[in-house]
Amino acid sequence: MFKPDLHCHSHFSDGKHPPEALLTLAEESGISHLAITDHDFITDTSKLSSKTNVELICGVEISCAWHNREVHIVGLFIDPGSETLNKLLEQQRFKRKQRFITMDEKLQSHGIEGLHSYLESLPCETRTRSHVAEFLVTQKHCRNWDKAFKNFLSRRGKAYVPIEWASLYDVVKLIGEAEGIAIVAHPGRYGLTRTKIKQLVSEFKEAGGEAIEGTYANVDPSMRKFLCELAIKENLYISAGSDFHTADRHWTELGKFPRLDSTANKNAIWNHSRWHSQ
Repeated sequence: MFKPDLHCHSHFSDGKHPPEALLTLAEESGISHLAITDHDFITDTSKLSSKTNVELICGVEISCAWHNREVHIVGLFIDPGSETLNKLLEQQRFKRKQRFITMDEKLQSHGIEGLHSYLESLPCETRTRSHVAEFLVTQKHCRNWDKAFKNFLSRRGKAYVPIEWASLYDVVKLIGEAEGIAIVAHPGRYGLTRTKIKQLVSEFKEAGGEAIEGTYANVDPSMRKFLCELAIKENLYISAGSDFHTADRHWTELGKFPRLDSTANKNAIWNHSRWHSQ
């Protein structure tokens, strides 16, 4: 059975499970094609590919800047040995480390200590604000993640530290140079109006982008319809993924997202030539 999931995370970024566990979950869920798309890090799945019937796709999710906003671009079928792409990812991870040094200092000024040692204890290669939120909640400084982001990690939060991400254009360009397909991840999650989403997609396409995620976990049905119609209008491919992070959150189970209808399926990313050249 053909059942792809082209967006998920391992413990090498802000997921909870190692790649081996993701593979087990994929097999149990009947997933045929799986892309592990960790934040700013290419997770090595080469040792897993010989142990499974699940087709593994090399992927990554990269944060970038677009008109003073952070958006995420997924790259699929990338060459994991691309020097230029890996250099960018190393720069992104370094910026994150510097961010959390400053964030730790800000938290200490509010009497909250221990962030640095907590982050260093994690198995991940890429640390995100989600890790800080988890720290604040588990150490009982905040009641839940919403409070952690509102009080400390959002733009108006007490410990917020901005990052100067790579530009949308540069990220799309480097994914292309790494032989990958660039995809706008979950376009409905950036708080953009539909007019702004159209602008984002238009500029993404001008930069050389080829696809947008038309369906993902918990996407509103009207947004899914809008995104799929927009992709068709712009002659872009449509990708699909759960954005899975942990088995503790049942609304983001691996492989759990609305399927594409017959019209959208004509533009599905599995019709791309790169899909069939593997």
